[in-house]
Amino acid sequence: MKTNDDIERFWQIFPYVQEFQKLADKYGIYDVFQDNGGKLLQMLLLTNLKSTESREGNDAIDENGIEYELKSVNRLLTTSFSTHHHMNPTIIAKYRKVPWIFAIYEGIEIQKIYRMNPEALEPYYSRWEAKWNADGGKDINNPKIPLTFVEENGDLIYEKNNNS
Repeated sequence: MKTNDDIERFWQIFPYVQEFQKLADKYGIYDVFQDNGGKLLQMLLLTNLKSTESREGNDAIDENGIEYELKSVNRLLTTSFSTHHHMNPTIIAKYRKVPWIFAIYEGIEIQKIYRMNPEALEPYYSRWEAKWNADGGKDINNPKIPLTFVEENGDLIYEKNNNS
């Protein structure tokens, strides 16, 4: 139930949300409330990447032109990273070409960021291809990458306690 105090508090803090959005605009994120925009901004800032600003293709690019796939998870809600709702050989081929950045959150607070080269994810690519073929070419709905796999095999590039 909303109260007048809550409405007043909302209007007090809303200018900060607008400032947050202005910062996000500089990074090609035009709505921080859509598609994990706020988390995407934080990941870009902490990894020194730029958004590709594309709904298709990879998510980010570095100063050397290397593209990246970005994934985040709220470990208070789930223990695996989502991938793609229509996983198929075309998507897998795209994924095999780029490194991945995995960000681990607790709520809205980032805890860690890992980087993984595509070779490290090959067991998943091979498994997904085999499943796609075994199922007669039917796209796989959002196969997951376990958080534990990323923590055990990824390169830690940011940790809250060490970098914040």
